[in-house]
Amino acid sequence: MNPKIVVILLIVGVVALIGGQTLYTVQETQRAVLLEFGKMTRADIPPGLHIKVPFINEVKRFDSRVLTVDARPEQYFTKEKKALIVDSFAMYRISNVEKYYTATSGDAFQAGKLLAQRINTGLRNQFGERTMHEVVSGEREQLMSELRHQLEASIAGELGVELIDIRVKRIDLPEDVSHSVHDRMNSERERLARESRSKGQEKAEFIKAKADRERTIIEADAYEQSEKIRGQGDAEATRIYASAYNKDVEFYKFYRSLNAYKETFNSKGDILLLDQKGDFFKYMNNIKGG
Repeated sequence: MNPKIVVILLIVGVVALIGGQTLYTVQETQRAVLLEFGKMTRADIPPGLHIKVPFINEVKRFDSRVLTVDARPEQYFTKEKKALIVDSFAMYRISNVEKYYTATSGDAFQAGKLLAQRINTGLRNQFGERTMHEVVSGEREQLMSELRHQLEASIAGELGVELIDIRVKRIDLPEDVSHSVHDRMNSERERLARESRSKGQEKAEFIKAKADRERTIIEADAYEQSEKIRGQGDAEATRIYASAYNKDVEFYKFYRSLNAYKETFNSKGDILLLDQKGDFFKYMNNIKGG
């Protein structure tokens, strides 16, 4: 290979190396500081292309987006000295790069650890001032809001981060207490179920008794009405019979005798011993009944 080409390539390589050590970029989603032999000389470098002294200056970049600290569950005691297992998380972002680097050396894990410690202390104090009912249901939002406002100033001054929000993901009872609580809850539910069934049976018996009473009343009213109608019919029939009888008494007697003959001699197996001169054969012996 030509010696001139080798020299040119070496020069280009050295220039590229020096250029790579001299120029650096900061993205829009980053915050950065410039160090000189480990000492900060420039803080909060804006996004863009910048120059540094090779091998003397060092650039530290940090994520400027919203970050999350997911703390491990901790045990806190309420105002009544009842233990609760609380699982929480916090969201934050870097607000002061110089303080952030000074407090954490730019280590995101260390920053999350320090933030979690302060949140843990704040939650412990907040839970200690409230009852279990207030913590679980009534005042959880107020608790989080008060804790966030309480920690904002101190965290910003000590760690250089802005605390955006704190949330409780879950609140549980300790394992030994949880079983007894569940047993009491089951017993209470069973008691309520028994009461509901008893009330239902009582109501069913009441409805059944009411229906039976109404049925008896309806049947009695119907029977009374039917008897009245039947009595009216019998009275009307008697009136009609009497009226017809009075129109021709002799014919009516003759008609009644024919019906009696028909009913009497209907069965051939019957034997009757009657006086032929009696009233029964009156119209059989004399067609005029005389």
